[in-house]
Amino acid sequence: MGYCFNDLTAACHDDWRGYIEHPFVRRLGDGTLDEGAFRHYLQQDYLFLIHFARAYALAAYKSRHLADLRHAHEGLKAILDVELGLHVDYCRDWGITEDDLAALPEARATMAYTRYVLDTGHRGDLLDLHVALAPCLVGYGEIANWLNAQSFIVRGNTNPYDAWIGMYESDDFQAAMRDELAWLDTHLADITPARFAELRAVFRDATRLEIDFWQMGLDRTD
Repeated sequence: MGYCFNDLTAACHDDWRGYIEHPFVRRLGDGTLDEGAFRHYLQQDYLFLIHFARAYALAAYKSRHLADLRHAHEGLKAILDVELGLHVDYCRDWGITEDDLAALPEARATMAYTRYVLDTGHRGDLLDLHVALAPCLVGYGEIANWLNAQSFIVRGNTNPYDAWIGMYESDDFQAAMRDELAWLDTHLADITPARFAELRAVFRDATRLEIDFWQMGLDRTD
């Protein structure tokens, strides 16, 4: 039988919905999230992006085919040349300077998640790595879409997190999400049930670490 990304989310339904619909996300959507919690998350997310770029560099190294190499290169280039710059600008709007970001210590939730992704990529193959990264790239796009479908969402100037939602509902990010979904669906199509079970465990663990990342923001834990 052929598999696709939706099979992973279905197999990890409770964890996936717990991530997409986390209280941190809901409070982003209705504008009630504590600003200190958001600021803590925002700074740690900068450190995550740096490791995310490293993961795409590892994906390039792991690529056996030119198409996969180009895919990894585009992901790395997008993070280094676009996304990190946007993140720094967005942090500046919240009174967080680039020097502040450079001096940040990593929170334990950040270390746990990023090292898990990198370790998965090192010990596994390219598909293992992409599945470990999927909760971030695919998940953030799905979160923006889910929020926009909720009756409680507040958009515009009355929600201090409106611009955050806007980043992930943007045409560029949604296109990147669809591109990653297409890559995953192609590479999942021919795997065996035993291989799917392995990847399901990777996806479950990465999703749970994303939940911990949200909770870190709420708890403001180091």
